[in-house]
Amino acid sequence: MDSAFISDSLVLLQAVSVIIVASLWVSRSRYFAAVLDGRANNKDLAVLIIFFGAVSIYGSLIGIKVFGAIISVRDLGPLVGGLACGPIVGIGAGLIGGAFRYSQDGFTAVACSLAAILAGILGGLVHLKTGKFPGVKFAVVFAVLFELFHMGLTLALSRPYPLALQVVKQAVGPMVLANGAGMLIFAYIISNVILERETKKERDVYQTELQKKQAELSVASDIQKSFLPERIPLLDGFDIAATSIPAKEVGGDFYDFIDRDDGMGFVIADVSGKSISAALFMAYSRTIMRAAASSGKAESESLREANNVIAGDSGSRNSGMFVTLFFGVLDPVSRRLAYANAGHNPPQLFRAGEGKFEALQVTGVALGMIDDMEYEEREVELHPGDVLVLYTDGLVEAMDHNQQLFGLDRLTASIRASRDLTAQQILDRVLADISSFSRGLEQSDDMTAIVVKAK
Repeated sequence: MDSAFISDSLVLLQAVSVIIVASLWVSRSRYFAAVLDGRANNKDLAVLIIFFGAVSIYGSLIGIKVFGAIISVRDLGPLVGGLACGPIVGIGAGLIGGAFRYSQDGFTAVACSLAAILAGILGGLVHLKTGKFPGVKFAVVFAVLFELFHMGLTLALSRPYPLALQVVKQAVGPMVLANGAGMLIFAYIISNVILERETKKERDVYQTELQKKQAELSVASDIQKSFLPERIPLLDGFDIAATSIPAKEVGGDFYDFIDRDDGMGFVIADVSGKSISAALFMAYSRTIMRAAASSGKAESESLREANNVIAGDSGSRNSGMFVTLFFGVLDPVSRRLAYANAGHNPPQLFRAGEGKFEALQVTGVALGMIDDMEYEEREVELHPGDVLVLYTDGLVEAMDHNQQLFGLDRLTASIRASRDLTAQQILDRVLADISSFSRGLEQSDDMTAIVVKAK
């Protein structure tokens, strides 16, 4: 590699460095942003034409004279202006750069001036065709090919031909290298700006969608809460407390109290699945169960009727969803609880007199799984001091950092330890013990419980 090639290349690359600093500014300017947004006005375009035209003039000013010709990076301004901003900016910058080069005279003035104008035109046409900046690889290859075209134009239009040939031989290497390198850096800068803007736009869209979904979930959460009883009913001889804590904004657990002629109805249920689908199925199941339970039919018959409706619904069948549910009716006079259990966690009954627990076992499958299911009906009497806790699996399946479950043993231990307290205090103690066990770990499932203490 001869010393002239190295020397000329270094001079042109130094010029490129200056141009790159200016390019960083323009790529972050509001004028270029207006072009990217498709809202550039005449003022924006005029500023960009002047900028890229000035880049072309600077390219000529720092050019190297070789046999009366000037080799430079003048074409870089119109090329980038056209590729990045469109034909108006490209042509405008080319005319400025070409006019200045023509004023410098020399036997290659016509060819070089024409090349500057053509650089803007061709770059602008590419932008017009693609509708955007064509990317780093295309831009660099385009710049290299254009400089080779520029050399061919010089040979075709400049005379004497032997002198033009000498100029081309010395200029082709440095000009291709410098313009290619300049375009590489400029294209990289522009591509990064475009990527940043697209990323920001995507982030803004995502945040807008997220805010919209959060607002919708908030509304859904409020609606779902409206399905839960507004207040805990008063029942002679019994103290009652209840809560439902969804793991997400909405959940699939629910509890209900239903006034009946034969006593107070208790419902606690857990829908399969999570989030919106579970919440919708929860609302549907609650409505069906309330209608079946309010009819005054026996507990087992109420479950059978609710199951037939849910299982017979095509939407339920297609979704594959089901609901485990415990339904009992407590007669305050006889103090007897008649119940049927559709696949739900067996409620735990602490017998104060005996100091031990009794589980109210499952008497049938979950609602919505199989048509025409029969449910067994059972009965238990509550004595003063007895504590009945109805719960969903979110309580016993709460995990700690070692992925151990809270479990039934810890639940019953918590109930035993707080058995002398009020129903609300017993419930608060259970939830506090679960929270202490989980030690801040995010709740993974809905937690719902009803506590009934016999006085």
